[in-house]
Amino acid sequence: MEKVNHSDTLVDLDTKTTGDVPKVVTDDSPEYNDEPQFDTRMTKTLLRKLDWHIVSFLALLYLLSFLDRTNIGNAKLFKLQEDLHMPTKGPGSLQYNTALAVFFPFYVAAEIPSNMMMKRLRPSLWLTIIMIGWSVCTIAMGFVKNFHGLLAVRIFLGICEGGLFPGVTYYITMWYCRHECGLRMALFFSAATAAGAFGGLLAFAINKMSGKGGRGGWSWIFILEGILTFIVACTAYWMINDYPRTAKFLTEEERTEVERRLKADSNSLADKYDLKYVKHALLDWKIYVHMFITIGIYTPLYSISLFLPTIVKNMGYTNETSQLMTIPPYVVACIFTIGVGYITDKAKQRGIYMGIFELSAILGFSMLAGSAKPGIQYTGTFFAASGIYPLVPLGVAWNGNNIGGSLKRGVGIAMHVGFGNLGGAISAFCFLPQYSPRFIPGQVTLASMVAMSFCLTVIMSWYLRRENASRDQWALEHNLQPTDYTEAQKHDERERGDNATFFRYTV
Repeated sequence: MEKVNHSDTLVDLDTKTTGDVPKVVTDDSPEYNDEPQFDTRMTKTLLRKLDWHIVSFLALLYLLSFLDRTNIGNAKLFKLQEDLHMPTKGPGSLQYNTALAVFFPFYVAAEIPSNMMMKRLRPSLWLTIIMIGWSVCTIAMGFVKNFHGLLAVRIFLGICEGGLFPGVTYYITMWYCRHECGLRMALFFSAATAAGAFGGLLAFAINKMSGKGGRGGWSWIFILEGILTFIVACTAYWMINDYPRTAKFLTEEERTEVERRLKADSNSLADKYDLKYVKHALLDWKIYVHMFITIGIYTPLYSISLFLPTIVKNMGYTNETSQLMTIPPYVVACIFTIGVGYITDKAKQRGIYMGIFELSAILGFSMLAGSAKPGIQYTGTFFAASGIYPLVPLGVAWNGNNIGGSLKRGVGIAMHVGFGNLGGAISAFCFLPQYSPRFIPGQVTLASMVAMSFCLTVIMSWYLRRENASRDQWALEHNLQPTDYTEAQKHDERERGDNATFFRYTV
């Protein structure tokens, strides 16, 4: 909910429909009572209600999004290159890799403007618009006639999809407290692993339609999966709740409690729309460190998503068997993604778990690069997928937890995710045809990227612990703990964001 402070009076600017008179809420209104209204049992019930109405539909959206951007990896096994006259050897053999890569620069370019638009408009309206856009692009991929047509549609697909992941990540922080976001982001992102498993199974089934209507199986993969996304998009406007204050599935008492919890968790930091907070994000060096951690994670993420069917096929299996064998690594990765999200929220720590899963991913890619035995290689896919996928929601939650202020957090998350997604363009050229069947240079590159992320994770975790200790020491010397601040004292520092003296970082 966007608020503007005028002479200590908060005005609710949001309505789902136009023409409603804005509701004026004074500081002593029940919406802003700092005293807890719910006990532990009622709070758990409230969170379950939010999970069902908020996270479940968002997970469906991301499943469809990830399916629509990575289904080209499955389509490749069903004569996509042959039918579009794209060479697989010699001059022009990189056309397929180029079609993969061109998606990502445009995807990244859309992310920060999209998050600002979602802050400016309503989530239900903006997410519906971009969803309809990418579903049409996915369907259009099924009708392309050549490489240049595929390239053009992939560009527009990137533009339309670019706003979903950072937008939804930001949206989750508008409903849940900082140390509740990790699990919810993990539940949301687990849809990516489900998309990997479901995509392989779906492609296996859809390929049976090869020849229907004079189209190849690859064409029907795009068309049918795009139609599925379009159908869901048509319901999105009514399924997405904009803000706690306008959520129809909540009672008035529940709306008040959600807002109270968010206000208390944010330490009363500024959440108004002001471009100076964009500048604050652009000048925060910690966000840039997270950006490099993220590109070291997203590069192997997209490599797995786009090339796992090819990697498994090159172990000596048929196209159809390869599709089915990609499912188990994704299932295991899904379990780890959700499990670690739950554990890190309980522990209120992120960095140490990031390091553990980064080491798992390094081991997986090392196994793929270091052995020619299919059994060891296939085991390596489990370590790689189970290491990489949990790192995505973990990293976003860690960065988001440590950015104070609503708009700065929205921009910071978009910077984080946007730069990381440039790794998709790198991943497109990690598995070049001349290095088939084992793609050793690509596997070594991925292991090295994750190793970079591991080193930066250690440095960031050390710094945050040191900074928290420094602020604790300052508080001790001034006989003032974070819990001792009055609302007036917090208000004086509300524009300092995570530099406020009462703010403590998640380590």
